[in-house]
Amino acid sequence: MICSKVWRAVSPILTLNRLCVYQSAKFSSSKSPAFSNELKIIDPTERPSYEVYKVLGTNGTIEGDESYFAQVDNETNIRMYKTMVTLNEMDKVMYESQRQGRISFYMTSSGEEGSHVGSAAALDPEDLVYAQYRETGVLMWRGFSVEQMIDQLYGNIGSSDKGKQMPVHYGSRQHHFVTISSPLATQLPQAVGSAYAYKLKKNEKVVIVYFGEGAASEGDAFSALNFASTLDCPVIFFCRNNGYAISTPASEQYGGDGIAARGFGLGISAIRVDGNDVCAVYNATKKAREYVLSKKQKEKVVPKLYFRIGHHSTSDDSTAYRSKSEVQEYEINNNPILRFKTLLFKKKLWSEEQDEQLKKESKQLVLNSIRISEKKLKPSWKEMFEDVYHEMPPHIRDQMKEVEDHLKIYKDHYPLKNHA
Repeated sequence: MICSKVWRAVSPILTLNRLCVYQSAKFSSSKSPAFSNELKIIDPTERPSYEVYKVLGTNGTIEGDESYFAQVDNETNIRMYKTMVTLNEMDKVMYESQRQGRISFYMTSSGEEGSHVGSAAALDPEDLVYAQYRETGVLMWRGFSVEQMIDQLYGNIGSSDKGKQMPVHYGSRQHHFVTISSPLATQLPQAVGSAYAYKLKKNEKVVIVYFGEGAASEGDAFSALNFASTLDCPVIFFCRNNGYAISTPASEQYGGDGIAARGFGLGISAIRVDGNDVCAVYNATKKAREYVLSKKQKEKVVPKLYFRIGHHSTSDDSTAYRSKSEVQEYEINNNPILRFKTLLFKKKLWSEEQDEQLKKESKQLVLNSIRISEKKLKPSWKEMFEDVYHEMPPHIRDQMKEVEDHLKIYKDHYPLKNHA
């Protein structure tokens, strides 16, 4: 009797296996490949590498695609440039602030400003953003102020996360920017889930999820791509390929033709873009958004190739795994801010005097925000226990009472005057 039950349970599996063997063409993909009598190994090295789309040359001249200025007005171009410069100035000041011990941690966006601002400008303000941790420019473009960012870095009462997050882990419901989470790639399947909800709502909005090529090696990345492909979700996978997963070069991370090829393998379209070219990033993101909202297909991978000029974070020293000359080469000859500034100069939209004034004003804005943030109190110690559950369970209440009793006895040993 037991054997009979086991056989009935196993039998469908065996049947399915036979189908996979004898009718592989039917189940190989959504397409119907033809049979062939020729035994042939498909060698990926025999296929040409996917091209990298760009608009700006390294000298700031338009190369080929003239459609950018037909889409983007002068006012928007100036705003994009100002956002990139402000982000760069904030990075310089906050990096030094961390070295001075004012904040515990920081991550710069040096060399990546163009990919942030170019993509953010091409999106609808209500499109949902899932970031990894180096997309500060996206949030800045959407109106999150420098003071709000510095409040978060200091973890004071002005921070929307009430001091519960690591520095640089921003989030804003108002700006449709999901709070950043430290574990790599967890945002990818979450983004696809949100995109599927958008699909069901038919709200004509998309979800964009940012991640690095290092995060693309996580299992969550494959799951998310496959999930998006099978469910036809309106999601843009924005891969920031800066050549290093912290210290691991791309050559040691994966074989094949980068991240774009992974999309094709799962039936997802892709655009490969020069991430140091803010104009190309804008065009590609705008095209990707139109594409995923069309009837053709609902997901797209947009790998951006660029160079991270700064260290991975304040916990990293990139000179241990790459030369200073390599960094200087990119900073001088392929810097996204310099390329865009040169274009604006040639179009008579910006001047050297305006540029110097912008840098001074941006730096002063950051310094003033630091002064304001440093005067704000830290959140109450009770915030450690609140907002964890919708209704505080008994064991958390007991823990909070235990800390409260402890502080009554040893209050002189804690800087309670610095907390709300």
